[in-house]
Amino acid sequence: MKTLAILALLAVAATSVQDAPAPPAQTEQHGWLQQLVGEWTVTSEATMEPGADPMKHEGTESVRSIGGLWIVAEGKASMPMTWLLTLVYDPLKKSFVGTWIDTMQTHLWSYLGTLDDAKKVLTLVTEGPFFGDPSKMATYRDVIEVKGVDHRTLTSSVKNEDGSWSTFLRADYRRKK
Repeated sequence: MKTLAILALLAVAATSVQDAPAPPAQTEQHGWLQQLVGEWTVTSEATMEPGADPMKHEGTESVRSIGGLWIVAEGKASMPMTWLLTLVYDPLKKSFVGTWIDTMQTHLWSYLGTLDDAKKVLTLVTEGPFFGDPSKMATYRDVIEVKGVDHRTLTSSVKNEDGSWSTFLRADYRRKK
């Protein structure tokens, strides 16, 4: 009797797999994200207050693919800090979307982004607490630039009240060999 029950469950599972919807087709933008997959070393400089000396940090980042659509990046820096970045191209929004979390804050950052025509620079925009006064919100911009197969950079900026941008973070990523 147990054997019949197991065979019935297997038949239902096989039918469910056959009836499952196909995953979405990969686009050129999904392929662009896949170049970020790998193990990286990170060096960064952050200036959190005007006129302050930059803080320098080193770290690592491991980026993996989920289904050839998403990338998930998990990093650790010497300050200490860990982070998790998710990115995907959403064909319905015709934009890159993603999230950022880290151990230095409790805000979930939600990205909306575009790729430049040369397919070298991904610009991600988000809104979150203003670093100088967490009771206020500000617009932020993270720019990922692919310099080569084994090299990329990240620049983070905040939008000022006059519409200009102030860069507060520059990070250099080198693929581990």
